Amino acid sequence: MRDPDWTVLAPARQGRSFERFQRELARRNHARLEPLTPSGDWRDDVHARAALAEAEIAYVESVREAIGPLVADIPSDVDAFLTWYERLAESGPGQRDPLFPWLERQASFDEMKWFLEQEVSGEAGFDDLVALTQIKMPCMAKLEMARNYWDEMGRGNAQGMHGPMLARLAAYFDVDARPEQVCAESLALGNTMVALASNRRYAFHSIGALGAIEMTAPGRAAHVERGLRRLKVPGKQRQYFSLHAVLDIKHSQAWNREVLRPLVEQDLRRAQAIGEGAVLRLWHGARCFERYRRRFRLRAEPPQEAA
Repeated sequence: MRDPDWTVLAPARQGRSFERFQRELARRNHARLEPLTPSGDWRDDVHARAALAEAEIAYVESVREAIGPLVADIPSDVDAFLTWYERLAESGPGQRDPLFPWLERQASFDEMKWFLEQEVSGEAGFDDLVALTQIKMPCMAKLEMARNYWDEMGRGNAQGMHGPMLARLAAYFDVDARPEQVCAESLALGNTMVALASNRRYAFHSIGALGAIEMTAPGRAAHVERGLRRLKVPGKQRQYFSLHAVLDIKHSQAWNREVLRPLVEQDLRRAQAIGEGAVLRLWHGARCFERYRRRFRLRAEPPQEAA
Protein backbone atom coordinates (compact mmCIF):
# COMPACT_ATOMS: atom_id res chain seq x y z
CA MET A 1 0.00 0.00 0.00
CA ARG A 2 1.46 3.36 -1.05
CA ASP A 3 -1.63 5.56 -1.24
CA PRO A 4 -1.29 9.07 0.20
CA ASP A 5 -4.12 8.61 2.70
CA TRP A 6 -2.46 5.70 4.56
CA THR A 7 -2.06 7.97 7.60
CA VAL A 8 -5.79 7.94 8.34
CA LEU A 9 -5.43 4.29 9.39
CA ALA A 10 -3.21 5.21 12.35
CA PRO A 11 -5.72 4.92 15.22
CA ALA A 12 -6.81 1.42 14.17
CA ARG A 13 -5.72 -1.36 16.53
CA GLN A 14 -7.18 -4.40 14.80
CA GLY A 15 -8.46 -5.73 11.48
CA ARG A 16 -7.32 -5.11 7.92
CA SER A 17 -6.72 -1.40 8.48
CA PHE A 18 -4.41 -2.19 11.38
CA GLU A 19 -2.42 -4.61 9.23
CA ARG A 20 -2.16 -2.21 6.30
CA PHE A 21 -1.03 0.63 8.53
CA GLN A 22 1.62 -1.36 10.41
CA ARG A 23 3.10 -2.83 7.22
CA GLU A 24 3.29 0.57 5.58
CA LEU A 25 4.78 2.11 8.72
CA ALA A 26 7.41 -0.65 8.88
CA ARG A 27 8.31 -0.02 5.24
CA ARG A 28 8.67 3.70 5.85
CA ASN A 29 10.68 3.15 9.03
CA HIS A 30 13.14 1.08 7.01
CA ALA A 31 13.69 4.01 4.66
CA ARG A 32 13.77 6.44 7.57
CA LEU A 33 16.55 4.66 9.47
CA GLU A 34 18.68 3.53 6.53
CA PRO A 35 21.94 5.55 6.16
CA LEU A 36 21.74 7.38 2.83
CA THR A 37 23.44 9.99 0.70
CA PRO A 38 21.48 12.99 -0.64
CA SER A 39 19.28 12.25 -3.64
CA GLY A 40 16.01 13.48 -5.10
CA ASP A 41 14.12 16.56 -3.96
CA TRP A 42 14.76 17.20 -0.27
CA ARG A 43 11.31 18.75 0.03
CA ASP A 44 9.71 15.41 -0.80
CA ASP A 45 11.77 13.83 1.95
CA VAL A 46 10.66 16.46 4.46
CA HIS A 47 6.99 15.99 3.57
CA ALA A 48 7.27 12.21 3.79
CA ARG A 49 8.91 12.40 7.22
CA ALA A 50 6.26 14.82 8.44
CA ALA A 51 3.51 12.44 7.31
CA LEU A 52 5.30 9.55 9.02
CA ALA A 53 5.63 11.47 12.29
CA GLU A 54 1.98 12.51 12.22
CA ALA A 55 0.79 8.96 11.58
CA GLU A 56 2.96 7.23 14.17
CA ILE A 57 2.18 9.82 16.85
CA ALA A 58 -1.54 9.42 16.14
CA TYR A 59 -1.14 5.68 16.65
CA VAL A 60 0.85 6.07 19.88
CA GLU A 61 -1.75 8.48 21.23
CA SER A 62 -4.55 6.05 20.40
CA VAL A 63 -2.79 3.31 22.36
CA ARG A 64 -2.05 5.67 25.25
CA GLU A 65 -5.79 6.20 25.45
CA ALA A 66 -6.41 2.43 25.34
CA ILE A 67 -4.03 1.71 28.23
CA GLY A 68 -5.38 4.58 30.34
CA PRO A 69 -6.92 2.31 33.00
CA LEU A 70 -3.60 0.48 33.43
CA VAL A 71 -1.65 3.67 34.16
CA ALA A 72 -4.21 5.64 36.14
CA ASP A 73 -2.52 4.99 39.50
CA ILE A 74 1.17 5.54 38.74
CA PRO A 75 2.73 6.99 41.93
CA SER A 76 4.78 10.17 41.73
CA ASP A 77 6.79 9.42 44.89
CA VAL A 78 10.15 7.98 43.81
CA ASP A 79 10.22 4.87 45.98
CA ALA A 80 6.54 4.13 45.43
CA PHE A 81 6.99 4.56 41.69
CA LEU A 82 9.93 2.15 41.53
CA THR A 83 7.94 -0.41 43.52
CA TRP A 84 5.03 -0.01 41.07
CA TYR A 85 7.38 -0.27 38.08
CA GLU A 86 9.17 -3.37 39.31
CA ARG A 87 5.84 -5.11 39.97
CA LEU A 88 5.19 -4.97 36.23
CA ALA A 89 7.61 -7.90 35.90
CA GLU A 90 5.03 -10.03 37.72
CA SER A 91 1.68 -8.43 36.99
CA GLY A 92 2.17 -6.38 33.83
CA PRO A 93 0.51 -7.25 30.51
CA GLY A 94 1.84 -10.46 28.96
CA GLN A 95 3.81 -11.70 31.95
CA ARG A 96 4.10 -15.47 32.55
CA ASP A 97 2.36 -16.13 29.27
CA PRO A 98 1.88 -19.89 28.62
CA LEU A 99 3.39 -19.44 25.15
CA PHE A 100 6.94 -19.61 26.50
CA PRO A 101 6.80 -22.87 28.48
CA TRP A 102 5.18 -24.33 25.35
CA LEU A 103 8.06 -23.08 23.19
CA GLU A 104 10.48 -24.66 25.64
CA ARG A 105 8.79 -28.06 25.81
CA GLN A 106 6.72 -28.67 22.70
CA ALA A 107 7.35 -26.33 19.74
CA SER A 108 8.60 -28.02 16.56
CA PHE A 109 11.50 -26.67 14.52
CA ASP A 110 9.10 -24.97 12.08
CA GLU A 111 7.02 -23.50 14.88
CA MET A 112 10.14 -22.10 16.54
CA LYS A 113 11.21 -20.69 13.18
CA TRP A 114 7.88 -18.87 12.80
CA PHE A 115 8.21 -17.47 16.31
CA LEU A 116 11.72 -16.20 15.59
CA GLU A 117 10.56 -14.58 12.36
CA GLN A 118 8.19 -12.48 14.43
CA GLU A 119 10.76 -11.69 17.11
CA VAL A 120 13.52 -10.47 14.78
CA SER A 121 11.21 -8.25 12.75
CA GLY A 122 11.80 -5.04 14.70
CA GLU A 123 13.32 -2.35 12.51
CA ALA A 124 15.72 -0.99 15.15
CA GLY A 125 17.68 -3.13 17.59
CA PHE A 126 17.95 -2.40 21.31
CA ASP A 127 21.33 -0.75 20.75
CA ASP A 128 19.93 1.75 18.23
CA LEU A 129 16.90 2.47 20.42
CA VAL A 130 19.18 3.22 23.39
CA ALA A 131 21.37 5.43 21.21
CA LEU A 132 18.37 7.45 20.03
CA THR A 133 16.85 7.72 23.49
CA GLN A 134 19.93 8.83 25.44
CA ILE A 135 20.33 12.13 23.54
CA LYS A 136 20.53 15.06 25.99
CA MET A 137 19.66 12.89 28.99
CA PRO A 138 21.18 13.88 32.37
CA CYS A 139 24.67 12.57 33.10
CA MET A 140 23.91 9.67 35.45
CA ALA A 141 21.21 8.25 33.20
CA LYS A 142 23.33 8.80 30.10
CA LEU A 143 26.30 6.97 31.65
CA GLU A 144 24.25 3.88 32.53
CA MET A 145 22.68 3.89 29.06
CA ALA A 146 26.20 4.13 27.63
CA ARG A 147 27.28 1.08 29.65
CA ASN A 148 24.23 -0.78 28.40
CA TYR A 149 25.01 0.23 24.82
CA TRP A 150 28.62 -0.89 25.25
CA ASP A 151 27.44 -4.32 26.33
CA GLU A 152 25.16 -4.44 23.27
CA MET A 153 28.27 -3.66 21.21
CA GLY A 154 30.11 -6.63 22.69
CA ARG A 155 32.38 -4.24 24.59
CA GLY A 156 34.22 -3.56 21.36
CA ASN A 157 34.38 -7.18 20.19
CA ALA A 158 32.45 -7.83 16.99
CA GLN A 159 31.83 -11.46 17.98
CA GLY A 160 30.12 -10.30 21.15
CA MET A 161 27.74 -7.82 19.53
CA HIS A 162 24.15 -8.73 20.32
CA GLY A 163 22.71 -7.82 16.93
CA PRO A 164 24.96 -10.23 14.99
CA MET A 165 24.25 -12.93 17.61
CA LEU A 166 20.56 -12.71 16.76
CA ALA A 167 21.41 -12.60 13.06
CA ARG A 168 23.36 -15.89 13.42
CA LEU A 169 20.33 -17.55 14.95
CA ALA A 170 18.07 -16.14 12.24
CA ALA A 171 20.44 -17.44 9.56
CA TYR A 172 20.46 -20.90 11.15
CA PHE A 173 16.67 -21.05 10.91
CA ASP A 174 16.65 -19.27 7.52
CA VAL A 175 14.00 -16.88 8.82
CA ASP A 176 12.20 -14.47 6.52
CA ALA A 177 11.42 -11.37 8.57
CA ARG A 178 10.27 -9.11 5.75
CA PRO A 179 7.23 -7.04 6.86
CA GLU A 180 4.89 -8.96 4.55
CA GLN A 181 5.89 -12.21 6.31
CA VAL A 182 5.43 -10.89 9.86
CA CYS A 183 2.17 -10.56 11.77
CA ALA A 184 0.85 -7.06 12.28
CA GLU A 185 1.04 -7.25 16.09
CA SER A 186 4.79 -7.83 15.95
CA LEU A 187 5.25 -5.01 13.46
CA ALA A 188 3.23 -2.74 15.74
CA LEU A 189 5.56 -3.49 18.65
CA GLY A 190 8.66 -2.63 16.61
CA ASN A 191 7.04 0.44 15.09
CA THR A 192 6.00 1.70 18.52
CA MET A 193 9.51 1.31 19.94
CA VAL A 194 10.91 3.29 16.99
CA ALA A 195 8.23 5.96 17.46
CA LEU A 196 9.04 6.40 21.15
CA ALA A 197 12.79 6.60 20.57
CA SER A 198 12.55 8.87 17.53
CA ASN A 199 10.17 11.53 18.86
CA ARG A 200 11.56 13.55 21.74
CA ARG A 201 8.05 14.14 23.11
CA TYR A 202 8.20 10.44 24.08
CA ALA A 203 11.81 10.34 25.32
CA PHE A 204 10.83 9.30 28.84
CA HIS A 205 8.25 6.86 27.49
CA SER A 206 11.13 5.26 25.61
CA ILE A 207 13.17 5.10 28.82
CA GLY A 208 10.32 3.23 30.48
CA ALA A 209 9.80 0.89 27.53
CA LEU A 210 13.47 -0.02 27.26
CA GLY A 211 13.67 -0.66 30.99
CA ALA A 212 10.62 -2.91 30.75
CA ILE A 213 12.40 -5.00 28.12
CA GLU A 214 15.42 -5.48 30.37
CA MET A 215 13.21 -6.28 33.37
CA THR A 216 10.88 -8.82 31.76
CA ALA A 217 13.01 -10.50 29.09
CA PRO A 218 15.20 -12.89 31.15
CA GLY A 219 12.47 -15.43 32.01
CA ARG A 220 11.19 -15.55 28.44
CA ALA A 221 14.73 -15.80 27.07
CA ALA A 222 15.46 -18.75 29.36
CA HIS A 223 12.40 -20.62 28.08
CA VAL A 224 13.35 -19.98 24.45
CA GLU A 225 16.98 -20.98 25.03
CA ARG A 226 15.91 -24.29 26.56
CA GLY A 227 13.55 -24.84 23.64
CA LEU A 228 16.37 -24.20 21.17
CA ARG A 229 18.59 -26.62 23.08
CA ARG A 230 15.84 -29.26 22.94
CA LEU A 231 15.75 -28.77 19.16
CA LYS A 232 19.53 -29.34 19.12
CA VAL A 233 20.40 -25.84 17.94
CA PRO A 234 24.18 -25.37 18.41
CA GLY A 235 25.40 -23.31 21.33
CA LYS A 236 26.84 -20.53 19.19
CA GLN A 237 23.47 -19.99 17.54
CA ARG A 238 21.69 -20.08 20.93
CA GLN A 239 24.05 -17.49 22.37
CA TYR A 240 21.70 -14.51 21.99
CA PHE A 241 19.05 -16.07 24.24
CA SER A 242 21.60 -17.68 26.57
CA LEU A 243 23.17 -14.29 27.20
CA HIS A 244 19.94 -12.36 27.68
CA ALA A 245 18.59 -14.91 30.13
CA VAL A 246 21.36 -13.79 32.52
CA LEU A 247 22.74 -10.40 31.48
CA ASP A 248 19.42 -8.56 31.38
CA ILE A 249 18.87 -9.23 35.09
CA LYS A 250 21.94 -7.11 35.90
CA HIS A 251 21.02 -4.56 33.26
CA SER A 252 17.54 -4.17 34.74
CA GLN A 253 18.82 -3.61 38.26
CA ALA A 254 21.29 -0.98 37.05
CA TRP A 255 18.68 0.66 34.76
CA ASN A 256 16.19 1.06 37.60
CA ARG A 257 18.85 2.36 39.98
CA GLU A 258 20.92 4.57 37.67
CA VAL A 259 18.38 5.69 35.06
CA LEU A 260 14.85 5.62 36.47
CA ARG A 261 15.54 6.75 40.03
CA PRO A 262 17.61 9.87 39.24
CA LEU A 263 15.31 10.90 36.38
CA VAL A 264 12.22 10.78 38.59
CA GLU A 265 14.05 12.40 41.52
CA GLN A 266 14.88 15.35 39.25
CA ASP A 267 11.28 15.72 38.05
CA LEU A 268 8.43 13.73 39.57
CA ARG A 269 6.28 14.32 36.47
CA ARG A 270 8.54 11.95 34.55
CA ALA A 271 7.17 8.99 36.51
CA GLN A 272 3.92 9.07 34.53
CA ALA A 273 5.69 9.10 31.17
CA ILE A 274 8.16 6.38 32.17
CA GLY A 275 5.38 4.20 33.55
CA GLU A 276 3.23 4.69 30.47
CA GLY A 277 6.16 3.74 28.25
CA ALA A 278 6.70 0.51 30.17
CA VAL A 279 3.02 -0.45 29.88
CA LEU A 280 2.97 0.49 26.17
CA ARG A 281 5.79 -1.98 25.56
CA LEU A 282 4.25 -4.74 27.65
CA TRP A 283 0.76 -4.17 26.16
CA HIS A 284 2.12 -4.62 22.65
CA GLY A 285 4.07 -7.68 23.78
CA ALA A 286 0.93 -9.22 25.25
CA ARG A 287 -0.90 -8.71 21.94
CA CYS A 288 1.96 -10.46 20.16
CA PHE A 289 1.86 -13.44 22.52
CA GLU A 290 -1.90 -13.74 22.06
CA ARG A 291 -1.47 -13.66 18.28
CA TYR A 292 1.29 -16.28 18.43
CA ARG A 293 -0.87 -18.57 20.55
CA ARG A 294 -3.69 -18.32 18.01
CA ARG A 295 -1.19 -19.28 15.31
CA PHE A 296 -0.11 -22.32 17.31
CA ARG A 297 -3.68 -23.08 18.46
CA LEU A 298 -2.72 -22.89 22.11
CA ARG A 299 -5.41 -22.45 24.71
CA ALA A 300 -5.31 -19.35 26.89
CA GLU A 301 -4.32 -21.16 30.06
CA PRO A 302 -3.59 -19.55 33.44
CA PRO A 303 -0.16 -17.88 33.70
CA GLN A 304 2.72 -20.25 34.42
CA GLU A 305 5.03 -20.00 37.38
CA ALA A 306 8.15 -17.97 36.73
CA ALA A 307 11.13 -19.88 35.43
